[in-house]
Amino acid sequence: MAAGNITYVTEFILKGITDRPQLQAPCFVIFLVISLVTVLGNIGLIIIRIDTRLHTPLYYFLSHLAFVDLCYSSAITRKMTVNFVVEHDTIPFHACATHLGCFLTFMITECFLLASMAYDHYVAICSPLHYSLLMSKRVCIQLVTVPYIYSFLVALFHTIVTFRLTYCGPNVINRFYCDDLPLLALSCSDTQKEILIFAFAGFDMIRSSSIVLISYIFIISAILRIRSTQGRRKAISTCGSHMVAVTIFYGTLIFMYLQPKSNHSLDTDKMASIFYTVVISMLNPLIYSPRNKEVKEASKKAFNKGCEALKMLQLRK
Repeated sequence: MAAGNITYVTEFILKGITDRPQLQAPCFVIFLVISLVTVLGNIGLIIIRIDTRLHTPLYYFLSHLAFVDLCYSSAITRKMTVNFVVEHDTIPFHACATHLGCFLTFMITECFLLASMAYDHYVAICSPLHYSLLMSKRVCIQLVTVPYIYSFLVALFHTIVTFRLTYCGPNVINRFYCDDLPLLALSCSDTQKEILIFAFAGFDMIRSSSIVLISYIFIISAILRIRSTQGRRKAISTCGSHMVAVTIFYGTLIFMYLQPKSNHSLDTDKMASIFYTVVISMLNPLIYSPRNKEVKEASKKAFNKGCEALKMLQLRK
């Protein structure tokens, strides 16, 4: 749509991961496999909740983390795989806004779910005698529901502000999905709204990471006071997987959003975005499952029930 000598953008072109034709097929296969592993792993973490032994706050949070990973990774990888098989992957203006809103909702939710899980570990290690009281079913529901609602509202605000900017120049997004950083780079508006967006993003990241950091300061302090070696190992095993997941997730986000603007490279940011949108969602089930006997046993139980159900269906036929 044109007004005077200015042509306003009505659609965007997603540049994708690579523009080299010889890499399109291998990348398609690699990310298709990653997508399948992500879907199966996260669905597995959700299904194992059928085991009554896993009706605890930890697995309640973990199942919601798996749901969030499944949702936003699926949305991202779908666009990514399309980009490998079409020459120009275009997305309408309003569809891009919807895509950004969904992605931000689930990403912010993951930040605060990780913070809720850190608080759960803090209570389990620092106040074990009051755990059932402090982590009641009502509290757990609140610690999950509030992040969903808050993240939706923040993502809605963020998306509205981003798409009320004027886009009147190039329309090629140097990403495989609609993200705010490359969209802001395309905008021909003033920078005041950009500052507002970065202020909100920084505030949410600092607030959620502070909860995690403070929780682990108390957790490490409590572990150091445990005299028995077995007690320390048990405490470390309780929060070890979560510490790995948090370090990977926040480390990537800090690299993406808190580095100086002069050091920003859209190609480098693209590689980092692959990591926190696709790879981390695949890694979370792998991080939480292998070292956890309860998850292994519940997975076997769910698999056996599935096999039995299939056999029953075959017999009926």
